[in-house]
Amino acid sequence: MYCSIFKPGLFDGKLVIVTGSGSGIGRCVAHELAALGATVALVGRTPEKLVTVAAEIAESGGRARSYPGNIRDEDTVKALVAQIVAEHGHVDGLVNNAGGQFPSLLRGISKKGWEAVVQTNLTGGFLMARECLNQAMQRSGGAIVNIVADMWGGMPGMGHSGAARAGMINFTETAAFEWAGYGVRVNAVAPGYVASSGLDAYPPAMAELIRQAGKQCALQRMATEAEISAAIVFLLSEAASFITGAVLRVDGGRPNVRTGFPLEMQRKTAPFNGFHLARMPKVLAEREPE
Repeated sequence: MYCSIFKPGLFDGKLVIVTGSGSGIGRCVAHELAALGATVALVGRTPEKLVTVAAEIAESGGRARSYPGNIRDEDTVKALVAQIVAEHGHVDGLVNNAGGQFPSLLRGISKKGWEAVVQTNLTGGFLMARECLNQAMQRSGGAIVNIVADMWGGMPGMGHSGAARAGMINFTETAAFEWAGYGVRVNAVAPGYVASSGLDAYPPAMAELIRQAGKQCALQRMATEAEISAAIVFLLSEAASFITGAVLRVDGGRPNVRTGFPLEMQRKTAPFNGFHLARMPKVLAEREPE
């Protein structure tokens, strides 16, 4: 079972949508929410992954159902949210976790590639949030958590993703004001380097850069998926009822590191890992031979 730090039954009777829940952080969040009593609507592009996660949650005694679809398509999002509302009657939370990008310098990104990343990381999240508001949360309130990234100071090699994430932060701040009257809170979580399955999707040429990434933050390690999930769950919970329009950095102090000022040697902080199905990404577990 998931070992959450939050009290059992925290989300009893709640329906929470988690996009990109077929793997990585989204899968972890879905497990934690289900372990705390929520019914989780699993949204993603690959039906097989969602079915697998739903089965994992059921085996652990939780409740989840898969809703495959492409969040970049407006009609699909409208229909998907309508189906969830029709089946459950309410939507209490939304975790806009779906995202994706590919490594490239700005000069090498095509218009198609740029638009694909912006649509996934910004437009899709906007569509999901808007439909959850219009179809459900206007009546009963709710909480939305948008997942962004450590994009302060730019994202060299990922400029399309950095631009989209910056846009999502501004959307978060704007929606927090516009939707407050409906009792809807809108916040964001900005993960830094996370030891998640998504790392294995990058090309082999990036392997050593990925392995060294954790050393580039003040705490000198990567986050676990459970550490990101805990921040998301907190912002969804009633304990965060006076927090809206905020961005919670979960990045080990990465933006605080300054070039030319060396990090002092220190004992790494002990990671929290409550996710019982967590697995080390292959790129971190398998080093190239010397």
